[in-house]
Amino acid sequence: MRVYVGRAVLDLFIPRLCVVCGRSLSLREDHICLDCLADLPRTYYSKLSRNRMADRLNGLIQRDLEEPEPYSYATALFYYRASTGYRDITKDLKYRGNIASGRFFSEMLASEMADSELFSDIDTVIPVPLHWTRRWSRGYNQAEVIGEVLARRFGASLRPDVLCRHRRTKTQTRLSIEGKVSNVVGAFRLRRCADLTGASHILLVDDVFTTGATLCSCQKTLRGAVGPKVRISVATLACVGD
Repeated sequence: MRVYVGRAVLDLFIPRLCVVCGRSLSLREDHICLDCLADLPRTYYSKLSRNRMADRLNGLIQRDLEEPEPYSYATALFYYRASTGYRDITKDLKYRGNIASGRFFSEMLASEMADSELFSDIDTVIPVPLHWTRRWSRGYNQAEVIGEVLARRFGASLRPDVLCRHRRTKTQTRLSIEGKVSNVVGAFRLRRCADLTGASHILLVDDVFTTGATLCSCQKTLRGAVGPKVRISVATLACVGD
């Protein structure tokens, strides 16, 4: 009861708004109103070993490979649709510093994944890194915010120290599919101190899956370090698609 009283007082001075539609939230609502939550365009990919997101990712991974790569599982909480307010879930985290909201939706993703046999044995979580200049100007890495929640839920090691983005790439937003792929080729490297001994199921984490080019580049960098027996899966808050 005290929590709700305190929240009611704060709401008088700093109203909490739904991240999707912008209306004022009730005392029992957090970050998203119940109407928008009910209509959240969920993917339900967490229990599907093969889905459109995973197929797109694996199509990129397999390109130019002589030997077949183990199929990578991939999941996202919801579909990213630029024409709707749901796009602001990831934008608020990435550009507006709304870390609390990012953690809230990451918990939702973690709950879905925790109920799936596909991800139950994750032992290592690696967030897609930002170039140091972007990390410095933003003050945080949105992928790491998501990764912290997932790692805690799975009891896994959070390893932001494994990958680095040694080359600042162009913003991917307006590039073609081929342009996005070539933009991130060679952009990621293993840090010298990186040690993945004992890892058996790695989860790569980012905020949004568009073409999969960035995550594919990270996956290939990791694969060269851990060998073929370690499974590498992918999770994002949102996925551009249906």
